[in-house]
Amino acid sequence: MSARARGGARRAGAQDRVIVLAGEDQNDCEIMAALIRAHRPDLSATAKLVRINDPVRLRRKSGPDLSAAVKTLVGKARAKAVQQKAQLVGFVVHEDLDGFTDADYGKVRTAVTEELGRQRGGFHTALALAAWESEGWLLLFPDAFPRVRPRWRVPAQLRGRDSGRLKEPKEELKRRLGAPLFRESDGPLVAREALAHGLIAAPEGRNDSYSDFVRDLDGWD
Repeated sequence: MSARARGGARRAGAQDRVIVLAGEDQNDCEIMAALIRAHRPDLSATAKLVRINDPVRLRRKSGPDLSAAVKTLVGKARAKAVQQKAQLVGFVVHEDLDGFTDADYGKVRTAVTEELGRQRGGFHTALALAAWESEGWLLLFPDAFPRVRPRWRVPAQLRGRDSGRLKEPKEELKRRLGAPLFRESDGPLVAREALAHGLIAAPEGRNDSYSDFVRDLDGWD
């Protein structure tokens, strides 16, 4: 057992600690939950993962507007922890970039991450700014798709590539995956299968926005 896992085993039960998720919708939050469980099993074993319903709209904001929007989300996360009668140990914020991992991505991520850092207190934060969208992250685990629908096959054109440079991966999956048609609600199923079968530990290809998110999680102590 690793030192991290031993530390998690020593901590209090899940009802006493929470990690709050905020995202564009429930599907995205469920995908993030699977990724957190894969990368930080020590925390997810001892902290309950809960969601706030407010949709995240940060990437186009700057200055006072960004500060106010982050303040609102952080306040909702704190309130959720109070509702759960638990300590807030982590706050994960998801938003689809609807763009590539280019220079603009770096500017947006830096601005939002710095604002989250300024407004946090006593808890960790992680930003899941998914390029192009969270389905691009799912393409890092192509062998999870047929575990959800046996007839699905991720074609060679979508495997092992930089999915952060792929435009509208959700539409690509709809066109190329096969029958039945891929739906947004299938995303959490794919993520859970990737978690259950250890696929998240060995992603195929790359996506810098995913790597940045994992780096945030790894920085939690």
